[in-house]
This record gives sequence, C-alpha cells and structure tokens, in this order.
Amino acid sequence: MGDVTLKSVGGMKKGDYIILEGAACIVQSTQTSRPGKHGHAKVRMQAVGMIDGKKRDVVMPGHDEVQVPIIGKKNAQVLSLSESTANVMDMESYETFDLVIPEELQGKLSEGDILLYWEILADRVMKQVMQKGQ
Repeated sequence: MGDVTLKSVGGMKKGDYIILEGAACIVQSTQTSRPGKHGHAKVRMQAVGMIDGKKRDVVMPGHDEVQVPIIGKKNAQVLSLSESTANVMDMESYETFDLVIPEELQGKLSEGDILLYWEILADRVMKQVMQKGQ
C-alpha cells in the first residue's frame, strides 16, 4: 500500500482526497449537521473512487480522523505501445512497467513521449503527455 496521512473529517472539503473502503477517492461534497445537546457534529460525505469511479456515501463524527492518500506525481518515458497499454520507464528509478492508456489519451501517444503518471496507493494512473518524443 502507498503512503497515507491522517486528516480530520471536519476539515475535509470538495476536491480533497480520502481513502474510503480501501480505495482512493475524491470528495464531491460534504454536509455538516449541528451537534445535539450531548452529541457531536456529524459529517455526511460523498466521494468518487479515483480508479474505479464508484460513488461512496459515508456519515462520520466530525472529530474523527480519516486516511488521506499521498499521491506521487512522477514522469515516465513510453518504450512501446499496444492497443490499451503502454510499456513505460520511470525517469528516476528506471523501473519499467505497463500503464493502462486512459480514454482521453488513446491514439495520442507515441514511443519516446514523456508522460506524467500518479502513484495512488497500490495503483499507477497515466495522467497526461508532458512532451512529445522525437
């Protein structure tokens, strides 16, 4: 599993990253209810999985802490292409691995391109082409 940190539920806002049900998610909305006479404020949060696209709804006490993924943003060079994956080499560690080519980048990659990818927990996700190869 990748790097994580802790953050208070009450401090979460739209666009923040959070780990729900073991998956890295992006917070879509938060609503905080007022505390009762002897209770605590509750936070209702809606989030969407960054990898699986699944919507998740949770309700938690506002003072609870949740895990937040630390996203590594790295560069890699495209070594070879197949229909839906690219074999790439990390520009720092020289490790080679396959990345799924997202729909928006289909047909826009060529060998030698430098691209940005994110490491999120145990997954690697291609994000964008940084510079075209020769």
